[in-house]
Amino acid sequence: MAVMTAGSRGLKVLTGQGAAIDTTTASGKLVFGIFAGLPEFERELISERTITGLATARARGGRPNKMTPSKLLLAMASMGKPETKVSDLCTELGITRQTIYRPVSRTGELARTEPPATAAAGNPRRQPANAASGPISHSPAIPKRDALSRPRRTSK
Repeated sequence: MAVMTAGSRGLKVLTGQGAAIDTTTASGKLVFGIFAGLPEFERELISERTITGLATARARGGRPNKMTPSKLLLAMASMGKPETKVSDLCTELGITRQTIYRPVSRTGELARTEPPATAAAGNPRRQPANAASGPISHSPAIPKRDALSRPRRTSK
């Protein structure tokens, strides 16, 4: 039951059987402040755990690849045959079309021999940030992020 009077500045909330937080008193304000601080504390814990988890994943080498060397050899041999259905091959290997076409071309050859230096290098529609003819150039004052880093949220 919430009670609010026109002349008072306090708000009496959660009055009922066994529970009463009266924000017009000092103890009520203290309890209300503690309850208000709990969600902020929880957000900070989640943020710390996320940052720790990302650092641990980077230390391990990131996410494990679905395309193992044996799957790569099988995909290269199969993609070289014209009768191969890519969807059946993907189902058999337990990977998606994107995962097959990333390292193996449609003819069964390696699509590229070196991994890209940045995430943009793997996408032919985007130019790397250091390209001289690119529309966007980064100044030396702005640090470049690697593919695993995420922008951090700042609290308000």
